[in-house]
Amino acid sequence: MKLLGHIPTFFNDLAPCNDMDEAIRELGRIYHSAVDDLNTDFETYATTGKGPVGPKPTYPYLLLRIGQRHAGETKFSGFVSIRGPGWYGTTITSPDIFEGYLLDQLSRIEVVNEVEYYVGPSDTPIPLVFAIDPSAFELSAERSAAIGQHFPLPDLTHINDDLADGVVERASDEPYPLALFPALRTDYSLQRLRHYTGTAPGCFQQFVIFTNYQRYVDEFVEHAREVVGEGSEFTGFCAPGQGVITNGADYAEDPNYKLPQMPAYHLMAEDGMGITLINIGVGPSNAKTITDHVAVLRSHCWLMLGHCGGLRSSQILGDFVLAHAYLRDDQVLDDVLPSDIPLPTIAEVQIALTDAIGDVMELSGQEMKRHVRTGTVVTTDDRNWEMRYAALRPRLNQSRAIAIDMESATIAANGYRFRVPYGTLLCVSDRPLHGEIKLPGTAAVFYRSRVAQHLNIGLEAMRIMKNGAETGTLHSRKLRSLDDPVFR
Repeated sequence: MKLLGHIPTFFNDLAPCNDMDEAIRELGRIYHSAVDDLNTDFETYATTGKGPVGPKPTYPYLLLRIGQRHAGETKFSGFVSIRGPGWYGTTITSPDIFEGYLLDQLSRIEVVNEVEYYVGPSDTPIPLVFAIDPSAFELSAERSAAIGQHFPLPDLTHINDDLADGVVERASDEPYPLALFPALRTDYSLQRLRHYTGTAPGCFQQFVIFTNYQRYVDEFVEHAREVVGEGSEFTGFCAPGQGVITNGADYAEDPNYKLPQMPAYHLMAEDGMGITLINIGVGPSNAKTITDHVAVLRSHCWLMLGHCGGLRSSQILGDFVLAHAYLRDDQVLDDVLPSDIPLPTIAEVQIALTDAIGDVMELSGQEMKRHVRTGTVVTTDDRNWEMRYAALRPRLNQSRAIAIDMESATIAANGYRFRVPYGTLLCVSDRPLHGEIKLPGTAAVFYRSRVAQHLNIGLEAMRIMKNGAETGTLHSRKLRSLDDPVFR
């Protein structure tokens, strides 16, 4: 095995694998062996105070030598982006969670190019808290304070999105990046997902719905009660504090359980092709926080379903808004993705949403246009924007905005940033510019008549897009940068 220049010394310990299956098995063996060693070492430390001796357990490394295209092969897929023959590599974590993803990506590479596989330990230590929960052990205050002297802890200088944001310059003697997120960045987000959503990362599905109201959660849970069971396409349902159930009728909420900040609910299907719904609450900061972390799971689609303020006199409460463009007044991503960077519409998502609206509402043509408005959605970070309307009016006019909310453009921007197809379907819940503000009575009528229908449209759109995800047409090339990693 030869690479140009001076390669990292650990590359000499990478062993060739016969095929992708062997490579993934070896990744799992190395990772789980390292985690077992950490558990053993920490248990000894907790009991005796003696730290580990010898090298620190490290993440496994996957290195590919991608050769020439197969003769006559001209296929291009949004799933993989191969710049040409060469060496490509990345550290890997939690192969059990990402096994299906790795198999899918590697098999798509093999269709187009010759591939050789090399696997072995990397030189990146696994931080203790990313592998085990130290709080599960009884420690004295002195030993607790000294953990960092004996075990690696997360190093934030190496946990960033520089690769995704295109600010990393690859050295000429290094492999090209194979994946958007190396192991450290991935593990950081897997831990955050547990914290924010109250569910295990392994429960997350490839199609993700974000919402900003509990009533959508209630409808989703009721839907799960009906569809999860023997003979269903959904093999289980996972909710915070509940674990995984395989029969929807078994779901029962614990009134004493305290929900996490952004609870997640998962309709689980084979190969992770089910649907996850996350109640992110209100505001662009929450929207950025959760999508920063869900991004490492490499979703097939993010869909925002929520409420908005209608800005046009022709709209009525309960009308839908399908975002075709976004005006970003959310501020939270401006430093990494300037607001003047356009966010393209993902045609496959827009078509699926339009078809789903027609199917669920039984509308078409002019009748659909009366109840569904397409155009620009403004996302603001000011919940009381109405009190600044005089100052905002020129901007709303110039943008031709038709609705305003606090999350949609943030989710779309992070979807663009992290190469995840995205879309937005909102429901007009008030029209503050026309004197229709949210009041308890009118809100109750609105919620009863629209939330279930809105959610059903989202579920149907995800079902339509599932076929596109399997064939590769959903992952648009317009989300790819000039020098993306190979994996989507």
